[in-house]
Amino acid sequence: MAEQVAAMCEQLIKAVNVMMDAETSQIYRLEALKFCEEFKETSSLCVPCGLQLADKAQPAVVRHFGLQILEHVIKFRWNNMQQQEKVQLKECAMQLLSNGTRTILEEESHIKDALSRIVVEMIKREWPQNWPDMLTEMEALTSQGEAQTELVMLILLRLAEDVITFQTLPSQRRRDIQHMLTQKMENIFSFMIAILHINIEDYRKQKAIPGHELQARAHCRVAVATLNTLAGYIDWVSLVHITFRNCHLLEMLCLLLSEPELQLEAAECLLIAMSRKGKLDERKPFMLLFDDVAIHYILSAAQAVEVVERRYIFLKRLCQVLCAMSVQLCSLVGSDVEVEIPANLSKYMEAILAFTTHSSQFLKSTTLPTWGALFRHETLSKDAVVVEMATKYLRVSMTNLVKGGFPSRDDNPSCEYSRVDFDSDEDFNSFFNSFRAQQGVVLRSACRIVPLEAFQIAAEWLQYQIASPVDAGDVTSKTAEGLCSLLSPSVVQWDAMTVFMECVVSQILKNLEEEKLPIDESMELLQAVLNYDSKDPLILSCVLTNVSALFPFAIHRPQLIPQVLYKVPRTRAVKNVRRHASSSIIKICRDYPQFILPCFDMFYNHVKKLFSSEASLTHMEKFSLMEALVLISNQFKDFAKQKAFIDELMASVVADWTSDEMRLALWDPVAFLSFVGADQVVTESQSTDTDTVSLNRGRLCFCLYAMLAVVKRAHWPADLEEAKAGGFVVGYSPAGAPIYRNPCTAQFHVLLPNLLALIRTHHSLFMPENMSRLSETFSRAHEVMDAEKNVVLGLSQHSLDIYVSPVYRSSLERMQGFFTSVYENCFQILGNAGLSLQQEFYTIERLAEGIAGSAFVSLDHVVRLFLRQLVLSCPQEYYESLLCPLLGPLFAYMMQVRNLCTSLFSGEDEEEVVCQESQVTQEMLEELLVRLLTREVLDLLTVSCISRKVPEPAANKEEMDGKKEDMMMDSVQTTSPAQPTAELTELGKCLMKHETIYMSLLTLSFTLLSWKDTTNCHRSASVVCWTLLRPVVGGNLLPEAVSWFYTSVLRGLQVHGQHEVCNSTLCQLAMLIYENLRPRYIELRTVMTQIPNISVDALDQYDKRLMDPKAQKLGEKKRKDQFKKLIAGTVGKALCQQFRKEVHIRNLPSLFKKPKPDKDLVQSSEALGLAALFSPEHDAL
Repeated sequence: MAEQVAAMCEQLIKAVNVMMDAETSQIYRLEALKFCEEFKETSSLCVPCGLQLADKAQPAVVRHFGLQILEHVIKFRWNNMQQQEKVQLKECAMQLLSNGTRTILEEESHIKDALSRIVVEMIKREWPQNWPDMLTEMEALTSQGEAQTELVMLILLRLAEDVITFQTLPSQRRRDIQHMLTQKMENIFSFMIAILHINIEDYRKQKAIPGHELQARAHCRVAVATLNTLAGYIDWVSLVHITFRNCHLLEMLCLLLSEPELQLEAAECLLIAMSRKGKLDERKPFMLLFDDVAIHYILSAAQAVEVVERRYIFLKRLCQVLCAMSVQLCSLVGSDVEVEIPANLSKYMEAILAFTTHSSQFLKSTTLPTWGALFRHETLSKDAVVVEMATKYLRVSMTNLVKGGFPSRDDNPSCEYSRVDFDSDEDFNSFFNSFRAQQGVVLRSACRIVPLEAFQIAAEWLQYQIASPVDAGDVTSKTAEGLCSLLSPSVVQWDAMTVFMECVVSQILKNLEEEKLPIDESMELLQAVLNYDSKDPLILSCVLTNVSALFPFAIHRPQLIPQVLYKVPRTRAVKNVRRHASSSIIKICRDYPQFILPCFDMFYNHVKKLFSSEASLTHMEKFSLMEALVLISNQFKDFAKQKAFIDELMASVVADWTSDEMRLALWDPVAFLSFVGADQVVTESQSTDTDTVSLNRGRLCFCLYAMLAVVKRAHWPADLEEAKAGGFVVGYSPAGAPIYRNPCTAQFHVLLPNLLALIRTHHSLFMPENMSRLSETFSRAHEVMDAEKNVVLGLSQHSLDIYVSPVYRSSLERMQGFFTSVYENCFQILGNAGLSLQQEFYTIERLAEGIAGSAFVSLDHVVRLFLRQLVLSCPQEYYESLLCPLLGPLFAYMMQVRNLCTSLFSGEDEEEVVCQESQVTQEMLEELLVRLLTREVLDLLTVSCISRKVPEPAANKEEMDGKKEDMMMDSVQTTSPAQPTAELTELGKCLMKHETIYMSLLTLSFTLLSWKDTTNCHRSASVVCWTLLRPVVGGNLLPEAVSWFYTSVLRGLQVHGQHEVCNSTLCQLAMLIYENLRPRYIELRTVMTQIPNISVDALDQYDKRLMDPKAQKLGEKKRKDQFKKLIAGTVGKALCQQFRKEVHIRNLPSLFKKPKPDKDLVQSSEALGLAALFSPEHDAL
């Protein structure tokens, strides 16, 4: 036997060396791997060979393989081993712990990890029932030296991770071990703290003695291991153990913050402790950390400034500890446990402020939730310390809002830290945008506390920027010499100041009474901004934002309004700034139309002059000004006056749109391609800005944008009496609701025929004969634009300089942008028409035929932009005549598309083809697009048919969290949220009357359950399927249909069952269908019997309870659990689990079983309270 073991060990050592040798060829490496794996699976010599290979005389790589063999035996053969073999292996493992390793500093960490895994695997199978002295044996091991103590800590940590954190064993074994850990936790904690204390003391002593560095490092290593193990327990043990002996553990951890070798691990433990939730009275002792001594140690530990990675990580943890302390503070102060505001709150807040002013952008961002919580807290926000700190925070924000610290640069102290935190400038840029948004939220909270001080700071900053000369810095834009880039010093300052100003002004207007508003100061600022003149587009953009921000004050000084209306439209610069100016004027007119109304005539005349005199006014600026005018005209509250104005405003658009030239182009695909120049070959040297086809495209786009602006913005007064007085109400519906008329309806009726023709023509462009007419230059004009591809693929990045390159670089990209814009605007106009015109839109003669003959010529393009709006705004009386004829064919068509895509994407897996990267990207893009389309179809189906009633949310989250933690949870909290009660909408009921439409809806929703998209699956299972099926459950369904519905759900479980949320909703749906339909359809039992590994006896028992009225009924939870077990065989595994070997851990005799009482209490002679009360001998009572 010994010779056999020695020979096999020799072969295994050779195989391991071959595998690990970098020079080995792939073939030899695979053969060696196969030999080793076969040995582990089949050999009877595993234990002796494993022990021999694990001997400390062997090289580390061989020892590790030997320990792997032993772990494999315990994992996969333990259940088949004799008791004597188990005991022998356990003794060998304990022997390895005792003297099978080298000294603590010499031993490799992966050897320690492998050895601890072996012991934990045995504990998971035998403790506490068959190995009651395990903890005692572990404690005894620690007396043998530092190496053994460290191993014991690794074992305790891994045990907690497997049982509590990762839950990698069956529920009963987990309950047994968790129960025993909880029962022994006082001893375990005392043991760990004692080990920590002893080793810290020894470390400090040895460190002070020259020549004892190795002994000191050994004790330090044990202390680190103990702290790591404590971190694994602090997260879940009862808070009593963390706060015992007046928070002795927290005190010790605070002291360790001053030890450079232990401070990081101590900070991790503190962070986990301070992040705990639970009952408020149990968390009250955490306030100890607000004492002077604890704060002193925390502040002292944060003093060093060097950017050493370990030191920087420690600073992050320390910052997180301070922030977690604020969570406890905000929970306890002002609550029922009556905690006072700490006396040294100012010292604590200075510590937070120190981190907020640190050079690291990451540390700054970490403190933001803390500031927000303090500023929003009902009690703390009124404290004098917090009020004073709010002003300081506002001053600090002036620096923090300035974008700086790019990892590729060296112009800011943050750069050095950014190189540690971020991989690239794009990564940093993305972070900073999010960081600034969070700063905005906190700024607004601070402004609510000190509004006037905040405004004063903002005003000073704006005046300083206006007075400062423009500094373009070293980096200039490629568009023009001397202009700023996004990273120029002046731009980053203007940008930061603008964000600050917007936050401050919005809060002042919300929270201050009118008489307290700083109107005079704000008017001075607005005047200064209006007078400021800059040629730089980026600074102009900031100026525009400041004008918009300060404009609400102008309503108190109307004389400034005309200046604003003149200034904003005349902002001349690059396209982005023109777009910004257009948005600003629309925003002002949308939010304050009643204040601008007195200036309407002046503004309208000004716009007419701009239209007639400035050839350089772009189409975008023109239709934006038109939109702004329409918004103001809504304040006329006079139908005739507003209609006359819109007729005049749109006269040129109507003339152009209905002209013979335009009609010819819009009705004929060939003429359309020629009109827009898509059939012409264009060379890059040609001028593309002034030629005829470019002007034609501009005309077409302008007409569409103008139509959209008017249809979207023209509206009747919100007040019914004002609407009646203005002539907007033309009658009442049978239900008594007023029927309004829109002043733009007449214009829309004139424009609609050509709009529908354009939609039909646009769809026909995809026909082969029209695709062939595209010139070589524009052959890819209908493909998805690169920018949109990147968005779909999730590859979009924030550009660091938006002015380096034009929006559309080539003729092809300009044409792609044109087609996209035309397509989207057409459907936006149709969608908004239903919303704005309401009855007047739906009463258009032969509307259904018009839409079906244009928008529905191709059903690939209509869901997102048009149909959802059409469905939401359609009055009930037009469901039958309009929506049913449109939605029926759409849902049927989408069913065909989905089936086609399923066959395409599933077919790809069967062939192994070597693809180019571009092909792979294209396939990914197509699959993602189909997924997005399917989600939109499901969204449309839900909006059309389902009315959801969401249950009320649970109250008092803080206390609920505490109760959760108090219970030693038996399983992960994975129950899905309460199912919303869903009902069919009136449109849904209408669609149900049409059998073909109804079957399409049912088929589509049930098929989506097995589509490879968890979002669709969950939504369909939780909301749609049962709501659609429930109305016909009592009817006469075909047995084949019932079987198909049920099988579809089980198929969904096979595809998505590994996702807990989908699993829960699908099991619930399967149970609803089975329990409601099984009594009438025996076919469902046939389906159930085909489920792998189903217990037929359990199924019979379930059916009996379901169908026998006399059978004892179980509670809903028990029924769910039983049903879940019945269909467990259908649940598919995740790809990463499919080829993994199963580990089986047997249950041991339960610790919790109590013997049943032998006697019948009712028959016993003992007098019970109620029986005695009503017995005859007490009649006298």
